[in-house]
Amino acid sequence: MSQIESRLASLGLQLPPAIVAPGGVALPFKFVHVLGNRVLISGHGPQGADGRMAGPMGKVGADLSVQEGYHAARLVALSMLGSLKRAIGDLDRVEAWGRVLGMVNSAPGFIRQPEVINGFSDLILALYGSERGAHARSAVGMAELPFNIPVEIEGELTLKP
Repeated sequence: MSQIESRLASLGLQLPPAIVAPGGVALPFKFVHVLGNRVLISGHGPQGADGRMAGPMGKVGADLSVQEGYHAARLVALSMLGSLKRAIGDLDRVEAWGRVLGMVNSAPGFIRQPEVINGFSDLILALYGSERGAHARSAVGMAELPFNIPVEIEGELTLKP
């Protein structure tokens, strides 16, 4: 078991299986695109242990609290790590997280997007540490997100040579 997977287990967390798309939806892209030692990670939403999108759904600041949004962002981190593991085989191969774009399905007037996306950042930092886990980040509000998910996050990282 890799060091990162051991840290996940010590936190009582598990990586979800491959994403199960909603019925009738085609996803004609790679969730993880490896280009040499550079890795681009497509936008992921919160995912449950069964591979399906995890609720609650809706807008943070109306349908969900900041804490519920934070938890959704944490689930997104697990979803991304699951996709990453399937693509590269070993999460310890990550040299450094580069950048993260966090998008929050925001109610009108909601301005606490950074607190929501901290759910992702806090978990990545807990797993990879302050050096490898450090990343540049944007946290923005969106009028809508696909399937009414509360959070979508994409990222970029580098692999060890």
